[in-house]
Amino acid sequence: MIDLATGPYAIVLLRLSLAVLFFAHAGLKLFVFTPAGTAGYFKSLGLPGWLAYVTIAAEVLGAAALFLGIWPRLAALALVPLMLGTIITVHGKAGFFFTNANGGWEFPAFWTAGLLAVALLGDGALALVPTPALF
Repeated sequence: MIDLATGPYAIVLLRLSLAVLFFAHAGLKLFVFTPAGTAGYFKSLGLPGWLAYVTIAAEVLGAAALFLGIWPRLAALALVPLMLGTIITVHGKAGFFFTNANGGWEFPAFWTAGLLAVALLGDGALALVPTPALF
């Protein structure tokens, strides 16, 4: 049974945690690796370089939507393919544990589970623009 008094605040905690992770991850691409460096890395994986810029934008916009509570359930679902893409293109072949060389798929899979939890549980408390009822 879900505690209806505290459950919505648990979802907010999860939303905020996921948002901070995405902001930090985008920050690495923007300020440490640089967008051009990230595009070069994407190319080294056999992906088009422009996809790096789309990925950075998706991380920043998705993080903002989760943080502010702007259609949080849809924002969470929209970020799932991004995380699955990291498992398929980078982390999957490194094995399960994230401490493996090149980082395994353990952390991205858990991150994906958190996104799916938000999508399934609901917007939570303090959502500025709740997800439409059609969802």
